Amino acid sequence: MARQRPPASRRAPRSAAREAVERAAARTPARATAATASNPDFSPPEALSAPAATSPLPAAPRARLSLPWPLPALLVWAAAWAVFITLARAGWGVALALLAGAGLGVLGSVLGHSWWRRFMLALGFPLSLLASGLVSLPAWLWLLPLGFVLLVYPINAWRDAPIFPTPLAALGGLSKVIALPAGARVLDAGCGLGAGLRALRLAWPEAELHGLEWSWPLRWACALRCPWARVHRGDIWRASWADYQVVYLFQRPESMARALAKAQAEMVPGSWLVSLEFEVAGQACQHRLQAPDGRPVWVYAL
Repeated sequence: MARQRPPASRRAPRSAAREAVERAAARTPARATAATASNPDFSPPEALSAPAATSPLPAAPRARLSLPWPLPALLVWAAAWAVFITLARAGWGVALALLAGAGLGVLGSVLGHSWWRRFMLALGFPLSLLASGLVSLPAWLWLLPLGFVLLVYPINAWRDAPIFPTPLAALGGLSKVIALPAGARVLDAGCGLGAGLRALRLAWPEAELHGLEWSWPLRWACALRCPWARVHRGDIWRASWADYQVVYLFQRPESMARALAKAQAEMVPGSWLVSLEFEVAGQACQHRLQAPDGRPVWVYAL
């Protein structure tokens, strides 16, 4: 038996309700939302005609881990004291225990966001040990922690940025705006411990990556951490950038104008200068990307 079509009188209330809700939706979107919730069979007009969005919404910025000062100093000093006491009791001798504790303080100084905080982190333990009077050592031995600091942070590198590590995914969008051939030479100017090189490798896995670092302990540590990169010791302002298709840096805001001037003078047309977080004041960029943590990535064509 053929199925009978419901009478028009039974369908009319739904059509009338739909027309009323559509008129209300044209006046206020909020009313349309309320009408949709009360009538499960109704679909708003824009839902019927507009195609579904295919591009995902931008991810919310992730909060960066930042310990309030002076908590980093207290943690580093406590760890250095723990290493010193442990090694001294284990029979290493006071001098070696002092060097180990001071070395840990120097490594922990990367938690400081300014030069004076880095010096406090690095020298806090040996100065507190000296003030405590617990040990009696030759005067010259107390200069060794200062020597450690100067090795990691040479005086002529103080004008550059501290060791701010580049987040691993910060440069992931570069390959979408800069197409590099396989074997293109990319420089991380001031590579530190190699965080920027690792981020660049994610962006351009087939590029030839180079790192330049003035501090020889950091250069050595970076070479161990990034064996696939060519890491050299040198001054980023004196070394030539002419052989690179891309130069990446994470510098101070006040040094960005100098970096752009150097890139324009030395690099060939068609090359790129990339900066994380800090722009060149008064200079228009070709692209402005956004890292997952919300920081901008400035891209300048040369």
